[in-house]
Amino acid sequence: MASAATCGSREHGEMGFTMNRMGESVRLPSARAFRYLMSAYPPLLFAGVRVEHVADDWTSVRVSHRVRPWNRNINGAAFGGTLYSMTDPFFGLMARGQLGEGYRVWSARSSIEFVAPGRGIVTATMELDSVQAEEIRQATSDGAKSITTHSTTIHDADGNVVARAAQDVYVRRLRTGIDVRSAR
Repeated sequence: MASAATCGSREHGEMGFTMNRMGESVRLPSARAFRYLMSAYPPLLFAGVRVEHVADDWTSVRVSHRVRPWNRNINGAAFGGTLYSMTDPFFGLMARGQLGEGYRVWSARSSIEFVAPGRGIVTATMELDSVQAEEIRQATSDGAKSITTHSTTIHDADGNVVARAAQDVYVRRLRTGIDVRSAR
């Protein structure tokens, strides 16, 4: 499980949102603003990953990567790490966007299977529908944790599968003044 790094008076989780010292989550920006912020986020920006679309209700995210001479590997294809970065933060961010404040969301485990070289423009669409988000909300309502598995494929411009990625997303409600486990 990824850990948060301390930076000044806030902890910055890898999910792109911040938590104050009390462990309370801070509001994400709008989906539209988030799209622009993530496209400018240095790990994605310098890898050449562009966030194309974030649904207003946080149910889907579409990203792309154009393989160019300066960001390809020795075989002329996208780096595996770049393909992985196309999917890494987004399932957790979609869960966080739909659940709202008051939840801790982490990537618990991720995997990627490289199927074919990624050349030209490669794209990935991640989806987390509102039914899944509601199931997570219900599973965590008493303070229990939820770990759900989500997957997507990365395709080239011809629709060929380049990679398959999967991620386990950990979610737990944050404790407030009353411990949610003892408030049953």
